[in-house]
Amino acid sequence: MAVLSKVCSFDDILPLFQDEQSIMFGGFGGIGTPSGLVDVLMKAGSRDLLLIGNDTGFPDIGIGKLVSNRRAKKLIVSHIGSNPNAGTFMSNGELEIEFSPQGTLIERIRAGGMGLGGVLCDIGLDEDIVKRNKQRVTVSGSEYLIEPALTADIAIVYAEKADEFGNLIYDKSARNTNPLVAMAGKITVVEAKEIVPVGELDPEAIITSGVFVDYVVQSEGVNWKWVWEPR
Repeated sequence: MAVLSKVCSFDDILPLFQDEQSIMFGGFGGIGTPSGLVDVLMKAGSRDLLLIGNDTGFPDIGIGKLVSNRRAKKLIVSHIGSNPNAGTFMSNGELEIEFSPQGTLIERIRAGGMGLGGVLCDIGLDEDIVKRNKQRVTVSGSEYLIEPALTADIAIVYAEKADEFGNLIYDKSARNTNPLVAMAGKITVVEAKEIVPVGELDPEAIITSGVFVDYVVQSEGVNWKWVWEPR
C-alpha cells in the first residue's frame, strides 16, 4: 500500500503563511528552531504575527529574525533577555508580550496539543500581574489558576530525521520544545536535516508520530552564525 508523502519544497509552503496568523515555533535560543522556515516567513512578508514559543532567540538567531524585523505584534514566551530588540519594542509599546513561566508555558502547549482546555497551576496565585483575567479554582482543598491551553494556526518544527510520512526523530538538546509544538498546530510544518523513506526509522526512536505532521521540507542547514562563533 502506498504511503502518503508529505515532502514538499520551501516554495510549495510559502502560500501557507499570511498576515495576523499565530505561529508556534520549536527551539530554545535558536537551537532546534527551523532556520529555513523562519526565512520562509520572512520571504512571505507575514506581519502582525502572534509568535508562541520558549523565547525570542537572539537578534539574528532563531525566531529573533522575525522579532527584530517587526513582524510580530504579540509574543507568548518565557524569556526575551537574549534579544534586546524584543525588550525595546515592548518598552516603546510596539510589541505586546505575555510572559509565562517556562514550565507553565510548555504545559499550556502540551494541553493544546492534547485537546485540553488548560492546566491548573499554583504559580503566581498571589501576584496581580499573573492572576489577572484568570479563573481560580479549588481542587482537593488547594487553589489553582486556570492557565489556558495554547494552539496555533501553524507550528514550525525542526527535526534531525523525518520519514516521508512525517514521523520524526530529534537530536539531543535540539529536541527541546519541538515534540510538543508539533502537536499543537492546526497545520504543522517540519524542516528536517534528513528525509528517509517510510520504514527506515527505528520505530522505538520516533518521538513525534507522522499523524501530527502536514508538510516535511528538506533543510538547507542553519544559516545564522551562533553567538559563540567569531564575527
